[in-house]
Amino acid sequence: MDGTPQQARASAFWANRWWQLVIGMVCMALVANLQYEMIKTPVFWVIYVSFVAVATDGLMATAQIGPIAKDWGLARIPMTLFGMTLPLLTATLSIDNVCNGFTRPLCGFISYKIGRENTMFIIFIGEGLALLGLMQYGTNPYAFMTFAALIFLFWGEIFSIFPAICADTFGSKYAAANAGTLYTAKGTASLLVPLASVLSATGGWSLVFIVSAIVAVAAGISAKFILGPMRSRWIETHNQPQGVLATAGNGNASRLGRWPEQTGE
Repeated sequence: MDGTPQQARASAFWANRWWQLVIGMVCMALVANLQYEMIKTPVFWVIYVSFVAVATDGLMATAQIGPIAKDWGLARIPMTLFGMTLPLLTATLSIDNVCNGFTRPLCGFISYKIGRENTMFIIFIGEGLALLGLMQYGTNPYAFMTFAALIFLFWGEIFSIFPAICADTFGSKYAAANAGTLYTAKGTASLLVPLASVLSATGGWSLVFIVSAIVAVAAGISAKFILGPMRSRWIETHNQPQGVLATAGNGNASRLGRWPEQTGE
């Protein structure tokens, strides 16, 4: 596969979007000047990096699912679903959007039952496996639709889990501002999306899938074994009430009550 079009798309993206990076950096500087305690804590940056990692995988899938289907000769294959016959790519995107929306309340509910980090561990590793499944079996039309749907099912949950874990950790008083600050991770992730075109130009789509899967699995493992203990220690050192936080990894839910005061006041 000729890598020139992919590299051209990546170059055009950076040429047209460099100002987004500048604006993001300015916004982060303004937030820092507001002296929010949150962005001064290592636990926030672990959450932030995890958000960037998983969002990058999801945004890459969103941006590249069409080119992948076309390169594999699947995009125009007619598929019949629920009595309707649609091109495979159209049907896949429709199902993907449903999965992407459905996973948000679903994973939010699950996280209350088994804990935030436990949910992230399962879901992020599931995303990595779905990416590898699409790489291995995606040339089959039905497998392509199935694994694409799973990728969107597994990455869409970041929009419910990360705001929740942010409020759990840093309190509810400034939850909107804190969640908005954390949400800049999606903008950061969008700046990394063109790397998929660069990787595909050098190693084909298989390299894109392998790198994305590694990132997703690493995010899941770090959520369980790095973020969970860090979050527990951070909350304990800030004198939060006993029993408010379910310790990560013990199989209980992370159910944080309202904090009387927001850190950073």
